[in-house]
Amino acid sequence: MSDSEIALTLDEPAHPSKNQAAKDILAGTIGGIAQVLVGQPFDTTKVRLQSSSNPNATPMDVIRTLLKNEGPMAFYKGTLLPLVGIGACVSIQFSINEYMKRVFNYVNDGPGKMTNTQFFLSGAGAGFANGFLAGPIEHVRIRLQIQTGAAGERYYRGPVDVLKHLNEVGGLRAIYRGFGPTLFREAYGMGIYFMTFESLVQRTMRKHHIARNQVESWKLCLFGALSGYAMWFTSYPVDIVKSKLQTDKLGAWKYRGSADVIRDTYAKQGIKGFFVGFSPTILRAAPANAATFLAFEWTMRLLNRE
Repeated sequence: MSDSEIALTLDEPAHPSKNQAAKDILAGTIGGIAQVLVGQPFDTTKVRLQSSSNPNATPMDVIRTLLKNEGPMAFYKGTLLPLVGIGACVSIQFSINEYMKRVFNYVNDGPGKMTNTQFFLSGAGAGFANGFLAGPIEHVRIRLQIQTGAAGERYYRGPVDVLKHLNEVGGLRAIYRGFGPTLFREAYGMGIYFMTFESLVQRTMRKHHIARNQVESWKLCLFGALSGYAMWFTSYPVDIVKSKLQTDKLGAWKYRGSADVIRDTYAKQGIKGFFVGFSPTILRAAPANAATFLAFEWTMRLLNRE
């Protein structure tokens, strides 16, 4: 395969058809479902740690308490909403990222010439757009995840009930509580996320003179895992701020905003307070994001078969 032929395989055409856009959305949805199914137990552990009143609690403390009081299915609390919502979020992330890549290919007068900055901007644009959907979805999911006790003792009966209570307390402002840090985390984090994955994939393609659909599955998993690590290592403190705002007592808010959370967290716990729950997040990052990218790439390969 010549260098010119390789370049033509690096990305899709600059002007996708409606059919190609639909493929991007479907593949992103499949990737999102894979992410939720693999990552939800880790995410529940992380949220419980972030909202714990015990600053010395460990992931194993959370796991033991959860298993003892609520059983193993408690790890999947609030999963129905993420399956639908995160599936939608990831479909937005991937479809907009793919669209932005095509825009840059057009600007660059052809595929195969994108820089890491352009990969970052593509991911950041995808994350920014996704933030408007991810904000309320994550808020509802977190409220469900921090509930303890038997079903009859729980404050919220489900996602709709959470939305109802939030709306009663403060309307859209309450539903979108924590939106600022969510938007920042999504834009910056997704920029790092997609830049890492795409740069590794493109490097492999050039080094071995292969097309994208020839990159081995184990490499897609590895690159996905590394992308997850890169995102969380650089954006986790922002996630702490978001989670504390979204787990604040409903209606009797302790924090007025992100600045309050930062001051209070630093005063009580120092820098380490911004990394509470980091270990389950990093443990989740590898399998969840490996599954996400593998599912997306393989779905695209199946959909693009002639």
